[in-house]
Amino acid sequence: MDWKLLRSALRGISAYQKLLDAPEPALALDLLDALHRGAGEEALACYTRLFYTLEEGGHGSLGAWLWDALRYQESPYARMVEEGREDAALASAAARDVETFSALAALDCGALVEEMAGLLPAEYAGVCAGLPRWENAAPFDFEGLTAFYRTHGGGLFAQYRAFLWEGGMLRPVADPDSPRPEEMLGYRRQREQVEANTRALLEGRAVNNVLLYGESGTGKSATVKSLLSLPGFEDLRLIEVQKEELSGLPRLIRQLSGRRAKFILFIDDLAFDQDDRTYSALKTILEGGLEKRPANVAIYATSNRRHLVRQTFSDRAGDEVDAFETIQEKTSLAERFGLRIPYLSMTKPEYLDMVEAMAAQAGITMEREALRAEAVKWEMHHPGRTPRIVRQFIASLSV
Repeated sequence: MDWKLLRSALRGISAYQKLLDAPEPALALDLLDALHRGAGEEALACYTRLFYTLEEGGHGSLGAWLWDALRYQESPYARMVEEGREDAALASAAARDVETFSALAALDCGALVEEMAGLLPAEYAGVCAGLPRWENAAPFDFEGLTAFYRTHGGGLFAQYRAFLWEGGMLRPVADPDSPRPEEMLGYRRQREQVEANTRALLEGRAVNNVLLYGESGTGKSATVKSLLSLPGFEDLRLIEVQKEELSGLPRLIRQLSGRRAKFILFIDDLAFDQDDRTYSALKTILEGGLEKRPANVAIYATSNRRHLVRQTFSDRAGDEVDAFETIQEKTSLAERFGLRIPYLSMTKPEYLDMVEAMAAQAGITMEREALRAEAVKWEMHHPGRTPRIVRQFIASLSV
C-alpha cells in the first residue's frame, strides 16, 4: 500500500483504536503526516525516534511490535472471540484494521528515506544514506490472529500466567516462583488433592475453594505456586492477593468472568485479628453474597491457623451475652472453604527420607549414615521437621 493511502487508512482504525495511543504507531503516523506536509526535518526526527523506540522495547521492526500488541493488548474483538460471541460489524472492522496494520508493517523503509531525502537540503544526503532500516514484513494475518484469540484469549492473560493484585490493579509477574514437579518432595497426598481440584477447574467442573493449613515451612504456598509448572495446566492463571486487598476482590472477579482462562485467587498466610474489617469481605466472597462466583474462578488460601481467626480469652469472657456464638462465627470462616487440607510436621523417618532425596537432587555426595546423623543434629538446633528446614540443612552442606 502506498504511504499516502496508508496514512488515510490509519485514520480509519476503529476496532483497535487503543493501539494508536502507543508511541510506536503514533510516531509512524506522525512520520507520514510530516511527509504529507513536506516537513523533511520533522519526518527525519520521527523516523529516527521510531527506530529508537522499537529497539528500546526489544522489537526489531514495526511488524514485530504490532504482532505483540495485537495479541497482548485488550481489544473488543479479542474479547468477543474469547467469549465465543458474534458481532458482524466488529469482526468486519477488526479485519479491516488488521489489513491496515499489515500494510504498515510492510511499509518499505527505503521508500520513506527516499521521500525524506527529496524534502531535505543537500547537506542531509549523508544522513539519509546512513539511516538504519528495519525489516518490512507482517508476521500476522486476520485468520491467524483470530485463531490465537480462540486458543489463548487476548490481553495480559494471554501473555502472562502469574499476577499480583495491588492497589486495585493487576501487575504481571514475568518470571513467577513456580517450583517444578520434581522439586516438590513429600506431602504427596495433600498435593494430589490440590491438583485434582485444580484439574476439575480447568475442565470447567464445579470445584471447591481450598484452604491449606498447618505448620510454617511445610510447603503450603509452594504447592499452590507449583500448579503453574504442571503439564496440562497451561490455561491456569494465578493471581496473588494480599489480605489488605480483599475488599477489592469483587471487582477483580467481575473482570475475570467469561474469560477462557481459569483463575486461582491465591491468599497466602491468611489470618485475621479480632475486629479485622477484611474478615467479613472474605466471608461474603467465599459464600453468602448475592453475586455468584464465576465458574472459572476459585480461591486458594494458606494459613498457619486452622480457624483463620485468632481467638483470645476475652472472646470467651467478653461482654456479649452469648460468647459461644461469637466464637462459632469466627471459626466458621474456615468451613466456607470446601476443601481443607492439613500440612503437619513430618515424622522423623519422613524427615530423613526427604533429606536424602534433596541431597541427591543437590548433587551432595556424603555417606548415608553421616548425612542422616548431621540432619538429626541440624534438627536439634532448628526445631521443626519441614521441607524448609531440610532445604536450609542442604544449603548448609553446599557452603
